[in-house]
Amino acid sequence: MQAEIITIGDEILIGQILDSNSKYIAEELTKVGISVVKITSIEDKKEAILNAIRQAEEIADIIIITGGLGPTNDDITKNVLTEYFDDKLVKYKEIENHIIDLFKKINYQYTNLDLEQAQLPERAKIFKNEYGTASGMWFKKNDKVVISLPGVPVEMKGLMQNSVLPELQKQFKLPFILHHTIETYGEGESNIAKRLVAFEKDLPKGISLAYLPSYGKTRLRLTARGTNYEMTKKKLENQVKKLVKLVDEIAVLEKSNTIEQEILLVFKEKKLTLATAESCTGGKIASKLTAVPGASGYYKGTIVSYSAEIKINVLKVSKKTIEKYSVVSAEVASEMAENVLKLFKTDFAIATTGNAGPTTDKTDKSVGEVFIAIASANDLMVKEFNFGQPREKVIKKASVTALKMLLNQVVKP
Repeated sequence: MQAEIITIGDEILIGQILDSNSKYIAEELTKVGISVVKITSIEDKKEAILNAIRQAEEIADIIIITGGLGPTNDDITKNVLTEYFDDKLVKYKEIENHIIDLFKKINYQYTNLDLEQAQLPERAKIFKNEYGTASGMWFKKNDKVVISLPGVPVEMKGLMQNSVLPELQKQFKLPFILHHTIETYGEGESNIAKRLVAFEKDLPKGISLAYLPSYGKTRLRLTARGTNYEMTKKKLENQVKKLVKLVDEIAVLEKSNTIEQEILLVFKEKKLTLATAESCTGGKIASKLTAVPGASGYYKGTIVSYSAEIKINVLKVSKKTIEKYSVVSAEVASEMAENVLKLFKTDFAIATTGNAGPTTDKTDKSVGEVFIAIASANDLMVKEFNFGQPREKVIKKASVTALKMLLNQVVKP
């Protein structure tokens, strides 16, 4: 079973908003065994919508459209779909009452335009939107299903979970598609691929490996497809075990998907605490750590010491050290780590200082040069890196490298 996702809206095409809807829908469809083969973004115009549907019908069994269902004149999706399926609009009294109740709850006066949202295609299957006025619609023609959902993320997600996914599972016998992702650090995609040549060649039918590189890390995603859940799961688990052995020294432990999750597990298990002092990474490390639920159980906080003054006055880095070695140095990184360790009274600390670019801030170090220090009560490690350019790359690579260094220190024999 194959699907295409179509998002409608000029705000996506001009870069005003990110298309997060497609990501969510694709993930949810994959979980129930539907393969997404194409994602398309189009303008809110009749011909664009009609052409997109016609083209999607050539490759997909299921077409999910988001956007263009608002009450204003520029939202034309409902009318275009009604015409395309040779249907007509009729009033759904239940939906009208629902709309009226929604406005009463927020003590807001509805308009005739709002009530027009209850005018819906007569032959379509209608899904009531618990969080808004735009209903979901399910059309079927020539064994093709077209589903129209509102573009507001919370409304789309509610309809997907409460209506669309259950209906898809009811209507179709779907296969199982299972994934397992392993994050690796410190080695490039091409080098990892070299060591996995024989592994890929020997993968059984129905299992595939994908490389997903980003700054400082490469995710390895194994995907298994099958009609029997237990058999598919077992086949996947067998290949995961083989893969873990081949990338063991560069991978996050198998029991979690990301290094942030692994740090949480390890620190909680060992009852350790952590603080950070960030300069060139600007709080990126803290952001990554606190994005994982439960981080407050071990992570105490950070000081983003972007200026030399904050390093001196708050972190108590020696002014003489800065004058002698500059703010981008192993010596300053070391003092930052040791001092934030004392300030927050934690078991471990991370510190970063460097030139993210585009300028070098009057230091003798080049753009991309970063020092990362890991401190504990009994140990101090500092390393120098050059992450190149541009600025975004330096910040991301420095952040993930620092986390990997921390994890290595904590779990080392």
